[in-house]
Amino acid sequence: MTSSVVLILAALLDYLIGDPWGWPHPVQVMGWVISRLTKFLILVCHHSLTQRIAGIFLGITLIFGSGCIGWLIIQMAKALHPLWGMVVESILLASCFAFKSLRTAANHVLKPLTVGDLESARNILSNYVGRDTQRLSEAEILRAVLETVTENATDGVMAPLFYAVVGACVPGVGLIPLALAYKASSTLDSMVGYRQAPYTYLGWFSARLEDYLTWLPCRLTVITLALLSRKPFYVWRMCCRDAVKDPSPNSGWSECAYAAILGVQMGGTNWYGGIPKPKPLLGDAIHPITPTAIETALLLTRYAFLLWLAIAIALLFILINR
Repeated sequence: MTSSVVLILAALLDYLIGDPWGWPHPVQVMGWVISRLTKFLILVCHHSLTQRIAGIFLGITLIFGSGCIGWLIIQMAKALHPLWGMVVESILLASCFAFKSLRTAANHVLKPLTVGDLESARNILSNYVGRDTQRLSEAEILRAVLETVTENATDGVMAPLFYAVVGACVPGVGLIPLALAYKASSTLDSMVGYRQAPYTYLGWFSARLEDYLTWLPCRLTVITLALLSRKPFYVWRMCCRDAVKDPSPNSGWSECAYAAILGVQMGGTNWYGGIPKPKPLLGDAIHPITPTAIETALLLTRYAFLLWLAIAIALLFILINR
């Protein structure tokens, strides 16, 4: 019962408050540790083999350490008082969810765009995406926002909930350790999971591991979205047609599911540091991408999250009463 209450409180905290500006956040701590360790490892490891080994050390240390520290924090809070344990657990779990952050980021870009201020929209967008934004047209800005919202729906919203529930079903683990461990994996991938130097060898383990950890929750998310759309076979067929062409085993599936449901097309050529990087086209361009389509994508993510939340609470209730 406690886990169910914590899940509900965490979901409410993320939906209503999100990540308050200026407040300490677990991902910030993870990022600080990753940055320091990465600089040290690059400094002392010069050979590709030693960098690969260092990458394994970096990944295991951050992921396992994040889960263990989260578990210890919860145990200490519970030792003070069970109510403190629930409060701390709810706050930590809410920090693993990024739905409010996704919605806020999208709105920040859309607000100047709706009044024709392309320059401001480009500048704001550059805070959230890695691609060059200086010359993007309105249509390209909308595509970038939709791709960000739909790609991060899995690793920022659904996957943390998945691992929190898995942890809650394992005796002695609880909601927090696996959710924080996944968050550490996702943070590692975003910071060092690149094929370009100096992360080519140092980040390979983190990138591969994040792909594996996201694979199952991503497919479950696609299935959930397909069912919510009431055209599951069409959505799955589109994903099997287009998503498999994406070099990422997960982001293409997540984006393609939304593209199929919304009747829009994502993908195409993006520019990074002045270098073009083509991505496969996902979905059919039945409709143009509009702010309404982005709002609908966010709404779909919310419905999918709430459905998983209800299933998780029912599952935990069944396990308690066995």
